[in-house]
Amino acid sequence: FWDFLILFFCLPVVIFNEITKKRLLGDVSCRIVPFMEVSSLGVTTFSLCALGIDRFHAATSPQASTRPIEQCQSIIAKLAVIWVGSMTLSVPEILLWQLAQDTSPVSGGMTEYCTMKPSSNLPESVYSLVLTYQNARMWWYFGCYFCLPILFTISCQLVTRRIRSTEKKSECRGTKHGQCESHLNCIIIALTIIYGLCTTPENVCNIVVAYMSPDMSKRTLDLLNLINQFFLFFKCSVTPVLLLCLCRPLGQAFMDCCCCCCEGCGPDTASSEDSADSKLKTEMSSSIFFDKPRETPPPLLALGTPC
Repeated sequence: FWDFLILFFCLPVVIFNEITKKRLLGDVSCRIVPFMEVSSLGVTTFSLCALGIDRFHAATSPQASTRPIEQCQSIIAKLAVIWVGSMTLSVPEILLWQLAQDTSPVSGGMTEYCTMKPSSNLPESVYSLVLTYQNARMWWYFGCYFCLPILFTISCQLVTRRIRSTEKKSECRGTKHGQCESHLNCIIIALTIIYGLCTTPENVCNIVVAYMSPDMSKRTLDLLNLINQFFLFFKCSVTPVLLLCLCRPLGQAFMDCCCCCCEGCGPDTASSEDSADSKLKTEMSSSIFFDKPRETPPPLLALGTPC
């Protein structure tokens, strides 16, 4: 959902600015777009950490095959903590950026762009904190939003594989639960690889700009910033598709919802029978993605009349 917000709000603003050299929504977009982009990195980072912890608990549980399904309220609470924490850590971005104007050397007209410069109207204590954040921003990006999710995921995967290979090797091998755990681990690894590949150029550019910005022209800096945003939009586009393709029950549920909305969910018997069959197939295919094994579903009764 946060990836959708990035594509829905930030992508049009960036495209409009590149085409017209005017900033859509003015100073508001200069503050909101970086805030949402950094919040997106935080949401992805802490979500990967939470998924790694969940897989570690599944591997170290004494009765992993009968572990109860987590309640929806608990999942929503964790998501709320991740979102609120990510947005809180991104608040300095709102105070750091502001709109600036300059004369284009090519066309001679006025162009608008966003510059990383705290406003002098801020209180002295807040202004000093924003300056401190600006000076440490590069290493904060690199440590929290790049090294943390990658190292955390690698550590959890290594520990999980070590535990499963030594303690539960005979129990999990060849079982449906073991295949489920392996598939979920592959999904987390794939999401981490996509995230690492898409955030590597931004961290490299940040380090280069931090040490070589006096020797670089404004056009070069703008080009590097555009490349960084392109990789961010690419990550936001690929991650949901990858998740829906790898997690088959989630993808099937998403497609069922889309088909249901398109067809109007007619009450005829044919659609009822098809929906009952698809529901049974979805339940049977998604049963391996839960830690608690489900009971064998009862056979379906024939629906409709002999006609």
